[in-house]
Amino acid sequence: MSNTVQELDARGLNCPLPILRAKKALNGLQSGQVLRIRATDPGAVKDFDAFCKQTGNELVSSEQNSGEYVFQIRKH
Repeated sequence: MSNTVQELDARGLNCPLPILRAKKALNGLQSGQVLRIRATDPGAVKDFDAFCKQTGNELVSSEQNSGEYVFQIRKH
């Protein structure tokens, strides 16, 4: 199992685009790999939390820094 990190830049996109792009990117990953998403939509915090609960993926981390949000999701 690899912990390869793939980056997804969703800055400037509003809901639901960050989630849709993340879902597409996760489909291309193998189990255990990590997707790091950068977003600027404040709603993304709730969205990614709910998305992970619904899909069974692990929200490894969620950070905010100067209006930018960074999420790391490990594919189940």
